[in-house]
Amino acid sequence: MSVAGERPRDSPGLGPEFGPSALGTKEHWDAAYESELQIFQESGDAGEIWFGEESMIRLIRWMEKQKIPLDSSVLDIGTGNGVLLIELAKCGYTNLTGIDYSPSAIQLSQNIIEKEGLVNIKLQVKDFLTPSAELSGFQICIDKGTFDAISLNPDNAAEKRKQYVKSLCAVLKMEGFFLITSCNWTKEELLNEFREGFEILEELPTPKFCFGGRIGNSVTALVFQRKIRPFILDKLD
Repeated sequence: MSVAGERPRDSPGLGPEFGPSALGTKEHWDAAYESELQIFQESGDAGEIWFGEESMIRLIRWMEKQKIPLDSSVLDIGTGNGVLLIELAKCGYTNLTGIDYSPSAIQLSQNIIEKEGLVNIKLQVKDFLTPSAELSGFQICIDKGTFDAISLNPDNAAEKRKQYVKSLCAVLKMEGFFLITSCNWTKEELLNEFREGFEILEELPTPKFCFGGRIGNSVTALVFQRKIRPFILDKLD
């Protein structure tokens, strides 16, 4: 799932002041993916690539630059139509999992993956805010718009953001990487949201534009790494 709507990256943070929106509800995404599933069945159109094709290229290039092993376990959080997983599979990655809380999104992903003839992609209908015990041990977690959507949920979005971070800590291995692309949050805001348990490794370059005489980014793309717990460091010393 993903969220439309952009603001300059250097504008004041929305944070807890995000207004509630239908874009933050499961009902919206169920309806959206039911429509996209029908369109795919009728025309073969896989639907939108959230944040554009360049957003996928940006993430994959980073993984290739870091020489991430092709058998590393990768989780796509809110996979939507699964196009990112398909591109990763075409690049040789073999241990790919996509989750989405919308059954129609997972069905759409499955249909597109089958059409592409790919076999190394696992799909599950799961709400990331309530992950099951078997959803753990991932070396890479990727988010393109899901955290944005959660931030717009009309039902206590602030608490859901905290739960997102807890879920991320539960599914991502120590020293694993978290790649997030957002159109609603600035770098500074994301650093604050993920300050517990994560450290920033890199800000990936994204398109810039001029707004009111000021230059900003249309999206923010960051790479975090899961911190080693302090008590583990103590034992190593």
